[in-house]
Amino acid sequence: MASETDRTRRRLSMEEAVAILARMPPTLDALLRGLPAGWIAAHEGGQTWSPFDVVGHLIHGEHTDWIPRVRIILEHGEARAFDKFDRFAQFAASEGRTLGSLLDEFALLRRENLRQLESMNLTEADFERRGRHPELGVVTLGQLLATWVAHDLDHVAQISRVLARQYSDAVGPWRAYLRIISGSQG
Repeated sequence: MASETDRTRRRLSMEEAVAILARMPPTLDALLRGLPAGWIAAHEGGQTWSPFDVVGHLIHGEHTDWIPRVRIILEHGEARAFDKFDRFAQFAASEGRTLGSLLDEFALLRRENLRQLESMNLTEADFERRGRHPELGVVTLGQLLATWVAHDLDHVAQISRVLARQYSDAVGPWRAYLRIISGSQG
């Protein structure tokens, strides 16, 4: 069995990364499509995001983040910084849309972006190519691709947490056993 250190030092594998990235649209579709409106609009209070907002955010990333940044690294390296990413663009872009239309668009965009990624025929040497993030500084192509995967998984966890916390009080004393609601680690 791999130790904790081994797991945290896992190297990027394009095959493994694409396996996760390709599963994100059907995963969100299965989890969210057809849910009552109250679940789709649920959030954790304040400026937190609902599942609807998260899907819109993922669409915006497909348009302006991952593949455009891969291309910037391949074409310009560190000479050109990535364009800034608007983490809140989904609010205007998704206004008046249905969740179903967002899920459909996300699936279409992700398929196309994965086709583009495959057509680049990236090698492990390419993973070391460097670009410049406007806030983080120098990053590698491998870090960008690994972040794409982790970002997707982070939003699956976020959506799951938002949904679970809608029943924070309803679960009664079982709350102590539900890390997703209580926030405890373990």
